[in-house]
Amino acid sequence: MATAMVLPPFLSLQHQQQLKPRVSSSKDFNCRFASPEPLASSSSNSTRPAVILPGLGNNTGDYQKLQVTLKEEYGVPTVVAKVSRLDWFRNAAGLIDPNYWNGTLRPRPILDWYLKRVDEAVQEAKDLGHGQSLSLIGHSAGGWLARVYLEELGTSQISLLLTLGTPHTPPPKGLSGIIDQTRGLLDYVHNYCAKAVYSPELKYVCVAGRYIKGARIFGNSYEDFEYMTSGGNSQPAAGASTMGDSAVSTTSSSPTFRARFVGQGYKQVCGRADVWGDGVVPEVSAHLEGALNLSFDGVYHSPVGSNDLSRPWYGSPTVIPQWVHHLLN
Repeated sequence: MATAMVLPPFLSLQHQQQLKPRVSSSKDFNCRFASPEPLASSSSNSTRPAVILPGLGNNTGDYQKLQVTLKEEYGVPTVVAKVSRLDWFRNAAGLIDPNYWNGTLRPRPILDWYLKRVDEAVQEAKDLGHGQSLSLIGHSAGGWLARVYLEELGTSQISLLLTLGTPHTPPPKGLSGIIDQTRGLLDYVHNYCAKAVYSPELKYVCVAGRYIKGARIFGNSYEDFEYMTSGGNSQPAAGASTMGDSAVSTTSSSPTFRARFVGQGYKQVCGRADVWGDGVVPEVSAHLEGALNLSFDGVYHSPVGSNDLSRPWYGSPTVIPQWVHHLLN
């Protein structure tokens, strides 16, 4: 994954059948509904442009296939903010800030370079839209960085913020073994950025993936399984786990090593290991109070390491139809 790079601690957060989404409000309402049919392409002249904000450790090229699909299949003119993997090392400047060590780091000026790239992409998208409002698509950390952008530069040109696998909520305080990998950045976003809304003027849509359920290091808390999308079966495969791109059947109800390993990552984000998530970000952390919150079964976190057939990510062809209508409305 993209997070395999050696980065400062606060940078380590990131890294075919119908899928059945779940939709929830901010009051823990949960229900299932049938997957919508893929929407017909619409003219780029009538569809507002979109700007994709890359996630931590990702680069512009990781989203090229998504960009092309949105444009050619759905008529959405799309610009990806220009970010390279090496750019993320700019964040190491935070190490000399006392706030880093105190866990009270602020996005600016450390992340000004990223906000500038987003603004450049927004200006390019505005030229494509000829005065139309824009959509922001934030993947992973790109989602909460989009919230910082909106807070700093305003929302007058933006009518939709769609986040894909974004860890929106800061990790809980005071729990043993949990270190805020953002060193206070998510606390700042939570406390000082505008709250999520779903209104005619501005809509927040937060998408979470349910690819694998984590497990505690010790204990035998559940029957481990993943939602598999290969082999003509879109239902949970009980007693199966994925190693690479293949399913390995098990007869034990004990969590696998992989589930325990993933669970420790989830714990650093939300305080619990035995929760569902996309393999990196827990489902509960990817939702925001006040937003339209969606969860998709079988969806993996990142384009890096994904496979459109057996390990689809949020931007895979089988998943895009589940959320693209928000860009077209």
